[in-house]
Amino acid sequence: MSGEIEYAQEYVDVDGDRLGVQVYPEPDRPGAPIVVIWPAMGVRARYYRPLAAALRAEGLAVAVADLRGTGASTPAPSRRSRYGYAELAGDVGAVQEALKPRLDGRTRVLLGHSLGGQAALLHLALHGSDTVDGLALVAVGLPYWRTYPGRRGYGVLPYTQGIAATAALLRVWPGWGFGGRQARGVVRDWAYTARTGRFPHLDGVDTEAAVRAVRTPVLAVSVDDDQYTPHPTMDHLCAKLPAAPVTREHYTVAAAGAPLDHFTWVRAAAPLAARVATFANGLPAR
Repeated sequence: MSGEIEYAQEYVDVDGDRLGVQVYPEPDRPGAPIVVIWPAMGVRARYYRPLAAALRAEGLAVAVADLRGTGASTPAPSRRSRYGYAELAGDVGAVQEALKPRLDGRTRVLLGHSLGGQAALLHLALHGSDTVDGLALVAVGLPYWRTYPGRRGYGVLPYTQGIAATAALLRVWPGWGFGGRQARGVVRDWAYTARTGRFPHLDGVDTEAAVRAVRTPVLAVSVDDDQYTPHPTMDHLCAKLPAAPVTREHYTVAAAGAPLDHFTWVRAAAPLAARVATFANGLPAR
């Protein structure tokens, strides 16, 4: 699209797959904090160009990774794909390592949207937080069916478990009306969180206990009119972080000056980008 800032498309090889990473030009601010964005399920990295531009306008460096099997990350999920949440969390670390020359000496923030936020948090829980200074979660929640307001949860439970059953039967989720094409392991783990309100054990690790031990500062922002992760689902997730300093906020239509939902907040991100910049700039210097 004309007028949009171009990025450099880079790749990181991991586990025989290839992760796409979009690296935006450096801002006119030497040593600026860097924000690495992790997208929602089935959403391509390029969708976040308005957010990346808004963050750069605030003086931050930006990179956006495609989740495994989405966008520039290849191959696309198939019946042979066996990865799940454990691998997505590991991918966050692989991208951090690949970006290390750009990260050294700088404040580093992971910004996760929906599934990308879960992957970023699980990376901190399973692999440590030495390479990350702050975690921004936007429209991220654990989609536990009991947390949805009113009678809505009674629809969320069969919906999520039906998707998981279909993915198990077909050995891949075809993306019928939700989430794009996904490996069955990702859908299995996502559906577990919706059914139980807990993260699954991953590679033999009690992930719930590991998440409770995370101490990285967190900015947790729910969004008006979020059809998939309304604010109680984020409250449920934040309650799992007793050791972390959590700043809990809500992004409103009035603040954005535009309609919002689980996805469209990205297109009205300027005020939110300013808040992320304040968060990043306030983190202790590395």
